[in-house]
Amino acid sequence: MQSIIIYVGAAMAEIAGCFAFWAWLRMGKSPVWLLPGCVSLVLFAWLLTRVESSEAGRAYAAYGGIYILSALLWLWLAEGVRPDRWDLIGAALCLCGAGVILFSPHRV
Repeated sequence: MQSIIIYVGAAMAEIAGCFAFWAWLRMGKSPVWLLPGCVSLVLFAWLLTRVESSEAGRAYAAYGGIYILSALLWLWLAEGVRPDRWDLIGAALCLCGAGVILFSPHRV
């Protein structure tokens, strides 16, 4: 459960950081947006190192499903675009895959 909370925090930090760059380059916002964006991306990277996994690749793979769901929530809450059924079906498939990776008994 702790890994899921960390993944959600990492996803929000990554999306916020990337959005800061998007806002600067695509929306004409001030370059000042890059400062919190960089801090947010550093927080994202740090959070991913807190996940209980001895393999970075497996931790990143499981994170992918959480990231996709979080990106769709960002789309809805921050950008005002409601995800459609195909977005939700795709996110559900990704979460199932992330769950298999995260919760399966792996050889160590």
